[in-house]
Amino acid sequence: MPRLPRAFFARPTLVVARELLGQRLVCLRNGRRLSGLIAEAEAYIGENDLACHARVGRTPRNEVMYGPPGYAYVYFTYGLHWMLNCVTERDGFPAAVLLRVIVPDGGVEIMRRLRGQAPEARLANGPAKLTQALGIDGELDGHDLCARGAKLFIERAALPPDSRIIARPRVGLGDTPEPWKSKAWNFRWLISD
Repeated sequence: MPRLPRAFFARPTLVVARELLGQRLVCLRNGRRLSGLIAEAEAYIGENDLACHARVGRTPRNEVMYGPPGYAYVYFTYGLHWMLNCVTERDGFPAAVLLRVIVPDGGVEIMRRLRGQAPEARLANGPAKLTQALGIDGELDGHDLCARGAKLFIERAALPPDSRIIARPRVGLGDTPEPWKSKAWNFRWLISD
């Protein structure tokens, strides 16, 4: 399948977040292909978005968000978990889409080992589980998702119909003030009823 080009990511973040649903995230790990269809994605847009890492301005941690679109922004959170984001929009504007859930469709046995024999339905049903299942860590921060030799990339697949997509408030924002806490910038593919 063809990989998503840089032009896909160089668009408004809300459009990219919605259109990432149904696409196939692929990680090449030790010569093995691990993959899954993206089922949930969440948008973070600019320094004015008080839920976004860029709200504090440019820092060493969020530097990748300010770069060109189509790069992986991978960060460590709560001293426990890695999170994977795709940088969007234009070079110099900090925006990204957090990948929250995939439905595994390749390399499931390896994912199961990486996740401590978790059942398939729970292998990658959260952002920290997703990175653990694919073996993604800080070494992939700043990785070009669009490069020919990329180890981490997204392949084009069928877009789910609008009737199977819901938009809701972003998850786990804690004390984030309104209106940012309630913005319906989380997109989820309802795969089954």
